[in-house]
Amino acid sequence: MKTVLVASSKGGVGKTTIATHLAAQAALDGLNTVLVDADPQGSSTHWAQRRAGLESAVLPLDGTRRKAWRRQIPDGTQRLVVDARAGAMAEDLDVFLEIADAVVVPVQPSTLDIEATVPFLDSLARHPRVRKGELRVGLVGNRLKPWTNASQQALDLLKAWPYPVVAQLRDSQAYVVLTSLGKSLFDYHSAQVRDHQADWQPLLRWLRK
Repeated sequence: MKTVLVASSKGGVGKTTIATHLAAQAALDGLNTVLVDADPQGSSTHWAQRRAGLESAVLPLDGTRRKAWRRQIPDGTQRLVVDARAGAMAEDLDVFLEIADAVVVPVQPSTLDIEATVPFLDSLARHPRVRKGELRVGLVGNRLKPWTNASQQALDLLKAWPYPVVAQLRDSQAYVVLTSLGKSLFDYHSAQVRDHQADWQPLLRWLRK
């Protein structure tokens, strides 16, 4: 079972959008997929409930209790995606960091968001599994507007950090609509979504390593 933790101490950076898309993509690939929602807001759970009628349904589990969710993971689960609560630092996520194969950290292209993410990344760097190179950490530039100087400058700054930028996701209202429907970009095959789907391919390749 491969486990992906999506986490950031900064709220509103698109954590749930990334977690639900990774869960949907895995389920569409035929993997038995579980989505652990550790955020009290329950947005990932609501998304999974809306998706329940699809063949590519994702099982939601309540991750707000420290360890209870682990006993509920069904046998045969192949992909576990964790949507961490906003504001959590590494020490608050230890139960997830102990089992994760990769940590995905979304960052928005603003000075305030980038500065707010630094303490979280510092706390990750102190975790024994990250320090030993046992746990990979990847940054995702989210809600980017590639044609703007602000987004380009933010990416340049992120690339100077010790963790790799593993995806650059453009800003789009489509994500808001899809989340409300229990869907993802990967559920569609139209020309309108191909560019957006392509944005995800570097992240998906990084997670397959």
